[in-house]
Amino acid sequence: MRLAGYEVVPIHSGDFKLDGGAMFGVVPKPLWEKSCPADARNRIDMTCRALLIKSSKHTILVDAGSGDKDDAKFRDIFSIEFPKGSVTDQLALHGVKPDDVTDVIYTHLHFDHAGGTTVLRDGVAVPLFPKARHYVQSAQYHHGLTRNPRDRASYIDANYEPVREAGLLEFLDADTELFPGLHLHTTSGHTPALQMIRITDGAKTLFFPSDLVPMAAHVPSPYIMSYDLFPLTTLNDKNRWLERAAIENWVIVLEHDPRIEAMTLSKDDRGRIIIAKSGDLSEFSQREQ
Repeated sequence: MRLAGYEVVPIHSGDFKLDGGAMFGVVPKPLWEKSCPADARNRIDMTCRALLIKSSKHTILVDAGSGDKDDAKFRDIFSIEFPKGSVTDQLALHGVKPDDVTDVIYTHLHFDHAGGTTVLRDGVAVPLFPKARHYVQSAQYHHGLTRNPRDRASYIDANYEPVREAGLLEFLDADTELFPGLHLHTTSGHTPALQMIRITDGAKTLFFPSDLVPMAAHVPSPYIMSYDLFPLTTLNDKNRWLERAAIENWVIVLEHDPRIEAMTLSKDDRGRIIIAKSGDLSEFSQREQ
């Protein structure tokens, strides 16, 4: 999709599985399993979908999946696989090498979002994108340092500390228009100061909500992850952002849905937010021409 001077391309950066009950919180399994069937270990299929955003001045990557630094036990627990190759392989399909990336935006620092920004070389984790500025909200980074027992397993130093030590990590402290037409908006239901991306030219808008709405199945209000630290904040923020997205006909790209890459929203006759159209992002680009 071309928008606001950018070319936006979803990048497949790996697959994994998480516990279905944890992904849907208080919603009973007979309801969520209709759209997300579970395996024998009660895990559902998920993907890591990054965004490649290119302009005349910038080559930007939003998140990078889990990477492949983790040991066999970790990979087994989360069923981490790379059926389409690594994030480096996927970028290469679009003519982008790691050295070409000028900017990396972390939505947040959980392993399935930040892990792919570092790689092991001689047993030591180093930045994969050595020429890129990496952006994260300072509140998110400092939360990761607290080792809160509620979510400490999601924060792995090797995924981002080498970036900071190399002088490549830049801290932000509020919502901002990082580049012309490319806005970062924070939400703190899932984890403090998660960054969502909104690209707009004033007429058309693309929205990447990260884990505020990880999959299409999370569009209904009560479908909220047990992983979220503040579920009522998630509920309020999700309703507010999806309401706006429906009214303004935004195209939403989903980070973790293995089947639905992008969608638009509308309201049903009871005023509930529902999915209007879904498919690959390229299909929305064709519809708009």
